[in-house]
Amino acid sequence: MNTTFERLEKEKGGTNEWLTPPGIIKALGEFDLDPCMPEVRPWDTAKLHYTKSMDGLLLPWEGRVWCNPPYGDEAKVWLAKCAKHGNCTALIFARTETKMFFESVWNKAYAILFVKGRLKFHRVNGDPGLSAGAPSVLIAYDKSNAEALEKSGIEGKLIWLRPQN
Repeated sequence: MNTTFERLEKEKGGTNEWLTPPGIIKALGEFDLDPCMPEVRPWDTAKLHYTKSMDGLLLPWEGRVWCNPPYGDEAKVWLAKCAKHGNCTALIFARTETKMFFESVWNKAYAILFVKGRLKFHRVNGDPGLSAGAPSVLIAYDKSNAEALEKSGIEGKLIWLRPQN
């Protein structure tokens, strides 16, 4: 358990398996792949899903990828793969001072959108959970995904990390 949010849910008999709020996915448009989804889910986030038992880190990534990785120490491996793939948008906590953020976001992403307020992630049955234990950031690893962030209407502050032309 890596966050207060996860710890509280575990204490209540919950899980640390959380889904992206469906409005975020809808605002960003269609994705071809989500490489880290629960086995059972109330909605799709992409045309194709890899589950934990399939190990989306080892399988090939093709097309436009949505990645809401497991949080904590293993998030850095997922973000590294996002950066390598390029055509990807990721959602993580805005821990901008961390080594992971410097290695896989600041120096590799095209743009980032700091989401206004705290997201309410959903349980695997679709029910909304508590507010997240930290602010969230959407990370675009190429220009087209950065433009999708810009056009999404998601409230927050967009920061371009590379030239827009």
